[in-house]
Amino acid sequence: MSPSDTTDLIVVFVAALGTALATGLGAVPLAFAPRLAGSTVGLANAAAAGCMVAASGLLLYEGAVDRVPGTVVGVAAGVAFTAVAARVIATRTNVRFEELAQADARKALLIVGVMTVHSVAEGIGIGVSFADAESVGLTTAVAIAVHNVPEGLAISLVLVPRGIPVLHAAGWSIVSSLPQPLLALPAFAFVATFSSLLPVGLGFAAGAMLWMVAAELVPEALRTASVGRVVLSGAVALAVLVVFQALLLSA
Repeated sequence: MSPSDTTDLIVVFVAALGTALATGLGAVPLAFAPRLAGSTVGLANAAAAGCMVAASGLLLYEGAVDRVPGTVVGVAAGVAFTAVAARVIATRTNVRFEELAQADARKALLIVGVMTVHSVAEGIGIGVSFADAESVGLTTAVAIAVHNVPEGLAISLVLVPRGIPVLHAAGWSIVSSLPQPLLALPAFAFVATFSSLLPVGLGFAAGAMLWMVAAELVPEALRTASVGRVVLSGAVALAVLVVFQALLLSA
């Protein structure tokens, strides 16, 4: 491997690591309101659902632009995988996540797991973009880093109301994005292979998040808040993130 090749790998890794660290910034707003009442927890779940639906929409768009069939297969696989994972977790009697136990711990494990799966596709995307050109790769990394902030917020909106400290929520948000620097390097080195897998990966991540929204976040939100407030909270979060993504794509 030549010195220039080594430099390229370092640039790719550092850029992808920066996108992962940006996810932790999503916990910052929760530092100003860490204690939430029961109904507010429901609204937080609804807002997290809105963020995840918006993120899923962007993933589906990016996958469909490249290859529709692969994206569809990925969505089906993502839904099936997450449903099975949730069932397996539900059968365990002593589930813990930091100081959380049982139902809260299961929810925390699912949200962190689902967002980690989501980061796999983004890591591949970063590596493939750098293989195209360094300027394209850097632009993609910056876009994903900015996009990761509301994803970190979605994770924190689930963890913090259940008693996880804000700093720990930020840490778990970053952990969920570690596949980005880990997978960016092999995707950069073996671009042809990973390019063909990218639509499936994008669809898989979208399917996993949509399952989480439909099966976990929305039903739990409705247990502690009215339908109208849940819809409003989710719609506002969705609209804000869609506008944010549109501005990002047009920049």
